[in-house]
Amino acid sequence: MSVLETLPRGGRVAIIRLRSLGDCVLTTPALAILKQFRPDLQVAIMVEDRFREIFESHPDLDEILPARIRPLRRFRPQLCLNFHGGPRSAWMTALSGARARAGFGHYRHQFAYNVRIPRAQQILGITRKVHTAEHLASAMFYLGAPVGEVPRAKLVAPNSEHQGVVAIHPFATQPGKAWPLERFAELAHRLEASGAQVVIIGSAADDFSLFHQFQALRGAPLPAVASLVASASLFAGNDSGPAHMAAAFGSPSVVLFGTSDPEIWGPWRAPAEVLTAPGGIHSIRTEQVLEAVSRLALSAGRRWGVPV
Repeated sequence: MSVLETLPRGGRVAIIRLRSLGDCVLTTPALAILKQFRPDLQVAIMVEDRFREIFESHPDLDEILPARIRPLRRFRPQLCLNFHGGPRSAWMTALSGARARAGFGHYRHQFAYNVRIPRAQQILGITRKVHTAEHLASAMFYLGAPVGEVPRAKLVAPNSEHQGVVAIHPFATQPGKAWPLERFAELAHRLEASGAQVVIIGSAADDFSLFHQFQALRGAPLPAVASLVASASLFAGNDSGPAHMAAAFGSPSVVLFGTSDPEIWGPWRAPAEVLTAPGGIHSIRTEQVLEAVSRLALSAGRRWGVPV
């Protein structure tokens, strides 16, 4: 009998996620698989406060726990599943009080787990690279859910006043993942000239000086960002949390990749163009991005196609 089948009706499952934005988004297909197989279970996710809003009102969750051991123990899980894998989350798993404590077999600190999950390739019977969404979903298959298609990520967004805009996220946390800002500015100007309403997304700490003439969503809470990208006719940006949000809503996306692998981190089950270059992200030409935008526009019947 599988781990999930041994849980009592109405049993409690705690999933430790902690961070980051993209990882949080790509956890949601696994949540959907779990709830589809055992809709009776009470499912909680543990996440840092700065990412809590990404899971607010999520239909596959019953509770959101702060990233502290006491709330986890008060939840009294029968199964604690660690999706983070670091030392802090390993100790939380070990001290959760759960009878079944699950983590991937390649995690360090294996003392924390009495259920060790193989790599996704072994579970799925494949040899290729797996996307992060498949990797996380494979844990649910190993724990007992029937192996099947991994669905698109699922988020909840409030209604937006920015219907049909082009959302551009030109910033990144690492230089190797950042296309030059001046090329994003050129892209924004070209799209605006084609008739698109452009909105720039970024944090309060980002440098918006090259985008001063555009409408901006700067330092906005996650629900506002979700609302914008959910209603956008196009998303363009670096590989980032907002790019994963756009994919979750099925928004047509052009995503530029540098040091990260698009086979593992690319837009999951969404209409998207992924751009890379042998010389790194700085080698991607503006014309390549414009061509990708035009292809998406043609396939989606949109008006923001840009002649190049």
